[in-house]
Amino acid sequence: MNKQVLEKVNLLIQICQQRNWTLGFAESCTGGLLSAQVTSVPGVSAIFMGSVTSYASAVKTGILGVPKTALQSYGEVSEPVARYMARGARKHLNCDWSVSITGVAGPGGGSPQKPVGTVFFAVSGPGFEAAKRQQFSGPKRQDIQQQSVDFALELLINAMK
Repeated sequence: MNKQVLEKVNLLIQICQQRNWTLGFAESCTGGLLSAQVTSVPGVSAIFMGSVTSYASAVKTGILGVPKTALQSYGEVSEPVARYMARGARKHLNCDWSVSITGVAGPGGGSPQKPVGTVFFAVSGPGFEAAKRQQFSGPKRQDIQQQSVDFALELLINAMK
């Protein structure tokens, strides 16, 4: 984990501890990388409830409650699905705040409408919900995944402020 990500994780933990908030995640294209980086910091167990790594559609629908119609209409990599994933994580992990990540990390799987590096994020919190689309690049899949983790942390921190 780079220094910038570590600083964001520490800030996130500090904000949650000060406000007595808990966190949960729903990850797809990052494959649990966000959870791994957050849980590598001591003290996070006081605020982190868990994560769902929902690579398969069946997990998105069965565990996170994403409607099959949303997957059919918009695709797994879409703003509506990211929103449902964040809501589902918040509900099923019983946490105050959640962030979701769904995208195309590559090297294959992209399309003209959603090329490799397209990632959707959603944040759900008390009286708050927002979603964002980002386009990342990198020679490797891991570059897109790490950029996604960094952006998710930033999005979550900004939402909590």
